[in-house]
Amino acid sequence: MTRPTRTKLAGALLALGLSASTSIPALAEPASSFSPQQRAEIVSILRDALKNDPSILSDAIVALRQGAQQKAADDALTHVKSDRERLQKGPDYTIRGNPEGDLTIVEFLDPRCGYCRSMVPVVDALLKSDTKLRLVEKLVPVLSEKSVLDTQAIFAAALQGGYEKMKRALMQDTTPPTLDRIRQLATANGLNADKLVTDMHASSVAAQINENLAEARLIGLDGTPTFVFGTSAIIPGAISAEEMRSQIKTARSAAR
Repeated sequence: MTRPTRTKLAGALLALGLSASTSIPALAEPASSFSPQQRAEIVSILRDALKNDPSILSDAIVALRQGAQQKAADDALTHVKSDRERLQKGPDYTIRGNPEGDLTIVEFLDPRCGYCRSMVPVVDALLKSDTKLRLVEKLVPVLSEKSVLDTQAIFAAALQGGYEKMKRALMQDTTPPTLDRIRQLATANGLNADKLVTDMHASSVAAQINENLAEARLIGLDGTPTFVFGTSAIIPGAISAEEMRSQIKTARSAAR
């Protein structure tokens, strides 16, 4: 396709609210200023171009999607920066590492999530090797009703000082969660099982879950685990220790 034709095509795409690939120069003239005759010519150009090269439209759609994804990522980081204090705050039992650390990582996790479970030893080792890190855990039951049950049990255990014990017990357990199974694990970890089951429906437990879910929505959470490194990056999914260290280095540099 010649350069003049591609230039006309860029205008045609803009007139339809689309965007051409970066290799197509865009017209400076707003699409809204086209006359009826010009708009008819644009439609004709677009129709002919698509007949000759259907990939043009798919390229434009890909560009639109990429633009939308980038905007969502930018919006999420804006929320992280503007709501930093809220995001990096949590009950004492959810804070790991150095409470006075120079960098805070926020981890959104679902206790039933296999990828979250695979990150446990990675995060443990990282906090052990980097004594200046502060990590805040945000439990978000997003996978299923079983996730809700586990999360309620973990926060209920916190009312007895058993958050960490119950969290690890449930995240290591391969048995589907039931109230009977939760009672067994609570008892095995020195907790009052009857009180724990009752506290699973406490207003404070519901409030903590709702708060975590609200914060997850603010950053556009799209899965677990998701890590927020300071205010510099939001990284979804299970990542390697090497990638964790790289993100930490970048976040510390950005904070200076």
